[in-house]
Parts: sequence; C-alpha cells; structure tokens
Amino acid sequence: MRSSSVGREPAWFARALGTPSESSSIKVDGIDIHYACWGDTSQPGIVLIHGSNAHLEWWRFVAPFLADQFRVVALDLSGNGNSQWRSQYSGEAYAKEVEAVAREAIEHPNPFIVGHSFGGFVALEAGHRYGPQLGGVVLVDYTVAPPETYNEWGLRARREALGPRRTRVYEDVDTALARFRLLPEQPIEYECVLEHIAKHSLRRVEGGWTWKFDPTMFDDLEMGADQHQKFARMLCRSAVILGETSGDEGAKSAPFMSQMTAGKLPSFSVPGTHHHLMFEEPIALAMGLKGIFLAWLREDGVEVMNESLSTHR
Repeated sequence: MRSSSVGREPAWFARALGTPSESSSIKVDGIDIHYACWGDTSQPGIVLIHGSNAHLEWWRFVAPFLADQFRVVALDLSGNGNSQWRSQYSGEAYAKEVEAVAREAIEHPNPFIVGHSFGGFVALEAGHRYGPQLGGVVLVDYTVAPPETYNEWGLRARREALGPRRTRVYEDVDTALARFRLLPEQPIEYECVLEHIAKHSLRRVEGGWTWKFDPTMFDDLEMGADQHQKFARMLCRSAVILGETSGDEGAKSAPFMSQMTAGKLPSFSVPGTHHHLMFEEPIALAMGLKGIFLAWLREDGVEVMNESLSTHR
C-alpha cells in the first residue's frame, strides 16, 4: 500500500541510513548466509530475524538505535535476500543459520534473538535448540497458537496466500517496484520507507527483474503444531512485542502464551502500529527491545553505566 507522504523523510530514516554497517557472509551447511552488523563486537549481542519473503533491510531502521549499547546483527535467512537458496528448508536449518551468524559476528556470550513474523518461528526454533546459550528470545508480532487452532493461520494458509511457485519477471525496475506490497498490507506513512524496502527486494535475472525470495521455500517446510511445546520447554527467557492493530493472524495468540506462563510473559503492544511496526515506529520498537534486554542483563548481574557495560564481581 502506497504512502500519502510522498517526498517526506522522517528524521529516523536519514539517521538510520546514515549509520554505517558492515556486511559479511558465512557458510552454513554449504550455503552462503549474508548478514549485516552494527556496533562494537565486545558488546552484548542481538540477532534480528526478518519475516517470510523479506530480508535484513526490514531491520535497517531499528538496528542503529540499538547499536550504542549492543552488537547488532541482522541476517538474510536462506532463500531470502542476498543469501543463497536451499533445495529444502527446515526449522533446524534456519536455527543453525542464526546460531552460526551469532557465533561468527558476536564476541559476547548469550546473545539475544529477535524474530519478526515468520522470523518469530525461526527465533522459537533457535530458542528450542540453543536455549541455554541464549540470553533470551523476543517474538515481534508473532505468537504461539494453541495446537487445535494451528491450521487456521499456519503453513497451509501461507501457501495459499503465496500462490504459484514461481516469481514473476518484470521487464524494468519501475514496473517491479510498482507491484511491491507488504503481506499483510498496511498503511505506510512515508513513501521513502517502502521504496527502500522494495528496491532491496529485487534481483536481476534473465529478461528483467524479480523478487529475491525462493518461491519454493514453504513447499516442504514443517512449522509444526508442536510450537506450544517447544515454547513451554525453551530453556531461556522470552517476551512478546505486538503491533497494536496488526492484521496478521499469527499474532493473535498472546493471551494463550500468557496463560501458558501463568501471566509471567513480558508482553506489550506498540500503540498505533500494524504488523510491520518497524516501518512505523522503529525507535519505539528499538527502545522496547532495549528495555527488555537491559532488564535481562541486570538479572544476570550486568549493569549499564555511561552507555558501557560492566559485570558485578
């Protein structure tokens, strides 16, 4: 959905794009996984995971506002962005990508994992498999549904929404950009934000331009109706941040998660935001994440002083 604020750029947009980042890649099971980093390597780490058919630029407007106190890493999951494609995808493979990137790019132990939308599924898989090695997991507009309602919003619905298994090739960039849309759609106040994301969603192929995601990614991927069990058994802390008016069905089960944790799960909504809340209130999202992580660090005996971290002895 196109913006009504053509030509306008919010202050956070220019500041975020003006904040330098480093790009690199690492092989995970023979597949090149691309990632970008912000902040000092010795600071506590955060790994940011994008949603389906997306890429690390989804986090471009959030990461710089975390990087004063954290080492921030955003990756392109295999089959997305500038990472290579796999012949078959799985939650285990995605979790391995997250763990490998964290180990490669972050020196501080026990990184925090943040997953938006489908990235929440990946974050949950990482928490399930590597929980004791993590500082905690935050799910952004993604929740764990009761098993009896899984098929109402799960993989089957996503396959139907994605349609054919081939992406369309457009003759020129402008035509492709005009076809770009968010799923689910939502109003975006600033045209420059959508244009930035759309431009980084395209790759050149024979005959023109097409999207960077692998359309076969969900063909064999099993998200599983056992996510509630994985969440319950996850050996690290967790929290949930939601878009207040999100239209994504996968973000509707926070009450179930709260019930599972006897009301102890930190959970809140960012006012006035939709599913892709990082395009609307990136600073609010960044400060929400920072508040959660700084509280968890203090639980671990790490306090913040003058924007640097020191450990109690």
